[in-house]
Amino acid sequence: MDSIILKVDLTPTPISFFLQRYLSLNSSWSTLVAHSYGRRRLPKNLRYPPRRTKLPPDLGVNLFLKTTKPVNDPTMKTQEEEEEEEEEEEGEEQQHQPEDNDHDDFVWDSDEIEAITSLFQGRIPQKPGKLNRERPLPLPLPYKLRPLGLPTSKKRPKIPSLPSMHMYKNPAALIGLARKIKSLPAEEDVSVVLNKWANFLQKGSLSMTIRELGHMGLPDRALQTFCWVQRQPHLFPDDRTLATTIEVLARNHELKMPFDLEKFVALASRNVIEAMVRGFAKGGSLNLAWKVVLIAKDGKRMLDPSVYAKLILELAKNPDKYVLAEVLLNELGEREELNLSQQDCTAIMKVCTRLGKFETVEGLYNWFKQSGRDPSVVMYTTLIHSRYLVKKYREALAVVWEMEASNCLFDLPAYRMVIKLFVALNDLSRAVRYFSRLKEAGFSPTYDIYRDLIKIYMVSGRLAKCKDVYKEAEMAGFKLDKGTMSQLQQLEREKKLHL
Repeated sequence: MDSIILKVDLTPTPISFFLQRYLSLNSSWSTLVAHSYGRRRLPKNLRYPPRRTKLPPDLGVNLFLKTTKPVNDPTMKTQEEEEEEEEEEEGEEQQHQPEDNDHDDFVWDSDEIEAITSLFQGRIPQKPGKLNRERPLPLPLPYKLRPLGLPTSKKRPKIPSLPSMHMYKNPAALIGLARKIKSLPAEEDVSVVLNKWANFLQKGSLSMTIRELGHMGLPDRALQTFCWVQRQPHLFPDDRTLATTIEVLARNHELKMPFDLEKFVALASRNVIEAMVRGFAKGGSLNLAWKVVLIAKDGKRMLDPSVYAKLILELAKNPDKYVLAEVLLNELGEREELNLSQQDCTAIMKVCTRLGKFETVEGLYNWFKQSGRDPSVVMYTTLIHSRYLVKKYREALAVVWEMEASNCLFDLPAYRMVIKLFVALNDLSRAVRYFSRLKEAGFSPTYDIYRDLIKIYMVSGRLAKCKDVYKEAEMAGFKLDKGTMSQLQQLEREKKLHL
């Protein structure tokens, strides 16, 4: 259908009537708009069918050679032909325009056109999904107008807890219990204090209280505390509290030994056996400690190396026990893995230096360095002393430079050992330098330091300096031995003869 002719009555026709007439006709919206606006021309990009895409060039053709003959393509139109066709179409439109104007006497209002166009500008169809989607309500106006405040912290605020809460892991509170128990009269039991705090304790909490009672010299109160723990079902059985009680009783010579010690060691746990050995060693009962170690070894019970270290340190204090200390050292050397703390390792190094096992000292130091830990000033001093005794002064000097490079703070024994080393090396300037550093650090020189400094001044022949150090030693309350005084007097006579 080329065109649509609408009949117009004198009476106003409603918009719905035209809509029904329009929908009943089999025409397009473009035709209606064309008649309403006087057959508007389509744009150039829609007038002609789409051009054929360019084909790729033939591989056998040289693209750089220009063809002299034009290529005749019946489908392709030149620009002149396109302009002629446009002029012909414009002429046809001008011929049909007066004819259409005769039929189209009715003029569409802008409101009616907008109403009809709005029908065809519907919503874009959405993808199938949740159609009844609930959207959040808009925020109220006061919320938008409210000024921005500081952001609230995401962490929960810390509620100040009562002192009774977390008491089971508070050292100050547990030591305070020991002080309260100590202040009890002799006729009262420890339950007077402990019953108030029974609900706030856990297994192992009172081990610190029992150990503190042992330091106070109250093994009876420690035993009463352990008996009270046994009556509490939520606190006992507890191996840690039992081991601490046994160590306190053994250190204070209050532990009653069973008749069948071998059976006891076989049934006891490792913590209890180690606590018994530590208690006997600290209390001076070295024979009992040695006996327990032998029984545990016969029963193939492996004890912690720290227990051996503490027992070796106590045995090495008595020259008669050196043989037993060497036996324990050999047992430690046979182990594949050593789990020694810095303090225990240093203690064993001191014992080996005393026993003359300098190779063991070097081995322990190398093992400690390979474990990735930093030696302390005590370990450095022990190593310097070991090399000094073997007269390896240059190797000992390397340890001093290592201490300086690691920014290790010197203590009084370290200064004493280093000055003794420089005196052996006859290095006066460094000995004097470390002597002044010692006094700058706030330490008071010992008798050995004054004596070594006087000796190195005498070797250098500096009598005035010897007298200054001698006067300083007298003011500090030290009196030189007869040998040093005789050497000083002889140096003074030689000076007078030379003059």
